[in-house]
Amino acid sequence: MARKINSKGKGAYLLYVTAFWMKFDVAKIVIIFQRTTMKKTITILCLILIFFLIYFLQANFFTWFNIAGIMPNLYVILVLFIGLFMKRKLGVVFGFAFGLYLDIILGKTVGISAFALGAIGLIGEILSKNFAKDSRFIVTLMVIITTAIYETVLYIFTMLRTEGTIEILAFSKILLVELVFNTLITIIIYPLIKKAGYYVENLFDDKFILTRYF
Repeated sequence: MARKINSKGKGAYLLYVTAFWMKFDVAKIVIIFQRTTMKKTITILCLILIFFLIYFLQANFFTWFNIAGIMPNLYVILVLFIGLFMKRKLGVVFGFAFGLYLDIILGKTVGISAFALGAIGLIGEILSKNFAKDSRFIVTLMVIITTAIYETVLYIFTMLRTEGTIEILAFSKILLVELVFNTLITIIIYPLIKKAGYYVENLFDDKFILTRYF
């Protein structure tokens, strides 16, 4: 009889301990996701602030820092960054939203920049799945390709809308200067891109968050 009571007691004790740890794990998961959600929200707000900072630079500082009126295009670098590291089609969402804002503020045909930057976000996500991001050369090459795509799409849309004549030579000169600008900027800020990028990538990767704590 005593043995039966002891075995029952042990069973109840094990059940109690198991239930306690299950509750503890659930509470831990809830706390982790609450913290992660807050970090994600702060990161998104920071990206929006960076966009407006870039807008200020493009509208003010780069009006002095240019070659024959041609300036860097930091919007492409920002949206490519989002597409490369945040994924989940967030590059498309941010790219479209940022582009739409630029179309409205700058008086362009609504949808042109939105479409082009949205496409850059999508391309960034595709490139992320197929190429390494820990190489300065590869990331710089990505910036060159997406800058060329963005400017070409914008130029073709503009020419079609205005029924203007496509001047390949003149456009090529403008594109070349902008590519040089964006290439130099990417090379300089690559360490920041890499460090911030992998932080953002891990933050938005739920599998990484769970395996980190369990």
